Amino acid sequence: MYPLPSSLPLQNPAPLPFFPRTHLKDRSFFNSSNKFSLKCRRSEYYEQQRFSSPTDGPSSQQPLGALPPKVFVGYSIYKGKAALTVEPKAPEFVPLDSGAYKLSKEGFVLLQFAPAAGVRQYDWSRKQVFSLSITEIGSIMGLGAKDSCEFFHDPNKGRSEEGQVRKLLRAEPLPDGSGHFFNLSVQNRLLNVDESIYIPITKAEFTVLTSAFNFILPYLLGWHAFGNTIGPDESGRSNNASPRSGADFEWGR
Repeated sequence: MYPLPSSLPLQNPAPLPFFPRTHLKDRSFFNSSNKFSLKCRRSEYYEQQRFSSPTDGPSSQQPLGALPPKVFVGYSIYKGKAALTVEPKAPEFVPLDSGAYKLSKEGFVLLQFAPAAGVRQYDWSRKQVFSLSITEIGSIMGLGAKDSCEFFHDPNKGRSEEGQVRKLLRAEPLPDGSGHFFNLSVQNRLLNVDESIYIPITKAEFTVLTSAFNFILPYLLGWHAFGNTIGPDESGRSNNASPRSGADFEWGR
């Protein structure tokens, strides 16, 4: 040990606060002005980030625990003789006795065709609609530059009015190879309507359509709802009522 130089003054540490026993016994000492409080804001912060993030879109304004507001989306194409709007429609689920839910109806894509009524004006009162099923969406997504497809719908099939309304949708390549044109023909004997509406769709517009279809398809199947229920403990559970599914036999070999 070397002695400290005499020129360096020793600094004594600051004394610790002293509380007399009389203060410890006197509860009035711990009044509101002398209380120390410690609050962890981590949970509150993450709850705000989870439910009130400014980048969450419309749901950022909803109160905690409330259902998100309904959102309407679509894609529209306007041409000289007609306009086309494309809108996704959500699937439907039914509750089971077990408390789970089961898909009862797949979603679809609604096409709405409106004839032109003037320059950049369209008569939506004369619109004709066509609902694309999951398989029909897949057919359109698989169209090549020279491919075509067509779909026939009878909305009253299996009813007494069967055959009274006939809808035929064709998607065919344009002669110059610049895209496709959609042609919807509707014969409605109940309303005395016989109309055909067609609209050309460029390669760029068709690419947007197929990209939107590719994104929304799992949601129309309801797979997103199933994905939201998957947890860490799902590995030991079966996906159906059978205690051992075919997949278990296949991968358990």
